[in-house]
Order: sequence, then structure tokens, then C-alpha cells
Amino acid sequence: MIDVATTWQQACTALAGDDYDTAFSVLEGALHEADRPRRARLSLYLASVQALYGDPTTTEVGAALREARTLDPATCTDPLYVALSAELDARLRGPDAAPPPPEVREAADPVARYHALAALSLAGKSQEALELHLPLAELPAHLRWRLRSWQADAEENLGHTLEARHLYAEAAHHAPGLNRAVMLQEGAALELQLGDMDAALSLLGQARLLYSGQNAEEEGLNLATWHYLQAQALLQTGKPEEALESIREAERLEREHGDPSYGVALVWGQVLTHLGRHDEALAQFGRALVLAGDGDRPYAQHELGVALLDLDRPLEAREHLEAALADPEYPYRPEVLADLAECDYRLGRLQEAQTAAEQALAQGAVIPASMVLGNVALEYYHLDEALDHFERVVRESAQGTRDWVMGHQMAADVMAQQGFRDPAAAYAHAQQALEFTPESDDWRGTLEDHLRKAETLMGQGGGRTLN
Repeated sequence: MIDVATTWQQACTALAGDDYDTAFSVLEGALHEADRPRRARLSLYLASVQALYGDPTTTEVGAALREARTLDPATCTDPLYVALSAELDARLRGPDAAPPPPEVREAADPVARYHALAALSLAGKSQEALELHLPLAELPAHLRWRLRSWQADAEENLGHTLEARHLYAEAAHHAPGLNRAVMLQEGAALELQLGDMDAALSLLGQARLLYSGQNAEEEGLNLATWHYLQAQALLQTGKPEEALESIREAERLEREHGDPSYGVALVWGQVLTHLGRHDEALAQFGRALVLAGDGDRPYAQHELGVALLDLDRPLEAREHLEAALADPEYPYRPEVLADLAECDYRLGRLQEAQTAAEQALAQGAVIPASMVLGNVALEYYHLDEALDHFERVVRESAQGTRDWVMGHQMAADVMAQQGFRDPAAAYAHAQQALEFTPESDDWRGTLEDHLRKAETLMGQGGGRTLN
């Protein structure tokens, strides 16, 4: 006679070793031999394992739940059945799904509580998911890292990044094999959002060692994600050529093992922008827009608008930027306002540009808004005001970035127009800009001329260097 508890323990042992084939074989073999009441319970366990595959197996989970209640109608009140039904509903309907009832969240069965927590997370009820009591030691080993992953995701959704960091690290510690690499990559993605490129690259380095290359089909899409994250980290650490290689590999792996994604196209466009290949970047951003889901569309619209601005096509840029601004949930609305101000400035609409830039500045988009305000002030020949804006750009930008260099360039030029009232400051701005201005750049000759004039006025014919 089939013992359900023993069968489930055998399946859990296989799952702990990431051996899904054996786990399914154990459960399905027992299903063929057990009587109806035991088959009902085994069907629930089969649904639990199928649910671990996520959205692609909603049909299988639904079928296993139907089988369970057909075999034993009393199963419908079992906490595991109710929790799995809630998780399935949340996968299909998101925040519109009915949450698992309190008695299921407090059930004696820890596997039922695990699926209840998953249901709450999928429905966007992050705080309720975190409040569900589920000690790690109560769960089978194969669910422990997944529990920490759900909890990390919930903390991240609530903006608790420090807690999410620790939970992703714990999930990686408990996860076996390729799952550990996936959890390390989740942690790296969080570090990228936080701007800690060293931490991101360290986690990605650890993850890469876990790819054996012996099962290309299983590893393919996860390795594509690795290259996608690596490209972002390399781009942010000033290595766009290496980033380009990585994002190309991400795209190749996606095409080989799945479908092209919005994210890869978007990052590819960003890399090409940094390399000054604006026409190619525009094509990638256009592809990203086609591939984007509703939540991603404003990001693609924003990038597309900026790319069109880089190509000096402000009318077309404005159309995409206004589409991004129309989404009240888009988190970079102040930056979009600043970019719209740039469009107006290039179209000669100075008053509109100033108004939009002032709004963007007030909302926190300090650098792009200050750049526009400086340029508008120059058009009105308000040189002192323009200098204030460009010096703010320098103060707020990271050294060596495009905005930092432009801020120094413009500040030096304004000081020249003022007649070098402060030649030492003009010299310093010109010198720092020159350090990052290529020989082929039109600014090069202008800056060298400003440097010579400031040097002469300081009486430093030997060319003293100011730091």
C-alpha cells in the first residue's frame, strides 16, 4: 500500500538535489498504485511541484487540482488545495485575485503556508506576505531558498533594499546548482539598481562559475540574463566596448533558447548611445518599444526620445517623451520634463523650455534641468545666471561623465564671455574639460584658446597647472 508521507518525502529528497525527473517519477508512480483518497493528496503534491515552474505550468497545476477534488471532494477544504488555488488565481489575475484566507495562512502544513505566501506576493500584497509566519526549518529543503527569494522580492517591492540584499544572499546560500546562480544574479540586479557596480560585478563573477556549459538548454536563458546584467555593470564602469560584446551574447542566447526581450534591446541601445552610434541606438530603442509590455513602454519611450534628441530631431523626440510623461507611474517623470524642456529649447521655444526646466529642477532632475536653464539664460545673455546653472551641473555630476564635461565646457565659455573676471576659475574649468575632450571634438580648440587667455591674464606664462 502506498504511504503518502513516505512518497512525498522521497519526492522532496529528489527535489532537494534538483532532480525533478525523479520527483515526478516518484509521485506519478504512486498515483497509479494508490487508492482514491491517497491519490487526491498525491495530486496536491504533484500540483505543488508543478507550481514551482511558475507561469508556464498554470495549465498543469489547474489540472492536478481538478483531479484532486474529483477524486475526493473534501480536498477542496484542505489548506494545501486552497493555498495552491490562491497561487494559481494570483498568477492568472494578479492583484485582482482573491487572497488566501487567514486560516490557510496559519495552517499547520508549512507547504500550504509557503504557497499562501507565494499567492500574496504574486498578487502584490508584499507586506502581508512578509507577515506570514513561516520558519525556514519547517520547510522541505527545496522550498527554503524559494521562500527567501519570495521574501526578498517582497522587501524590494516595499523599498527595503538592505533587507532584500540579505535575503537574496541567504537564498543563494540555500539554493543548489544553477538556482544559486539565479539568486546571485537577482542580488546583482538589485546592486545595479542601487548603483553599487563593484558589488554587482562580484556577485556576477560568483554566478558565472556555476555555469558548467554541459546543459546548454537548461542554462541558456539564465546565462542570457547573466550577460544582460554584466553588460549593464560594464557600461556603468566605463567599459562600453566590453558591454557591447556582452549584450550581443545575451541577445544571441535569447534567440537560441527563447524569444528576444525588451530589456536586452534597451540596454543594447544604451551601450550604442555611449559609443556615439546614435542611429544604431535608435533602431534598438525602437525594437525595445515593440517588445515592451505595458509597464515597460514608458522606459522605452523615454530612451527613444533621448536618442532622437541626440540625433537633433526634437519634434519626433517630443512625441515619445510626452507618451512617457503620460504614465503617472513612471518613476523618471522629472527627467522626462527636463528632456521636454531640451526639445523646446532646440525648437526656439525659450519660455516654454524655461518653465518645463524649472518644474523639472523643482522635482529633482537637477542636472538635465540645470543644463537647459543655463542654455536658456545664455540665449537671453544673462551670463551670471547661466554660470550658476552650469556650475551646479559640475557640482552635481560625477567626474568624467558627459554632463560633468559639458558643465565645465559651458562654464569656461561663459567666463570667457564675461571677460575672464576670474581667470583662475576659467582656467580650472577649461583645464578639467580638456582632460576629457577628445582631439576630434570641436570644443577642443575653443577650450585651448580659453586656457591660453586665462593663463596670460593670471601672469602664468609657464602654464601652471591648477587642481
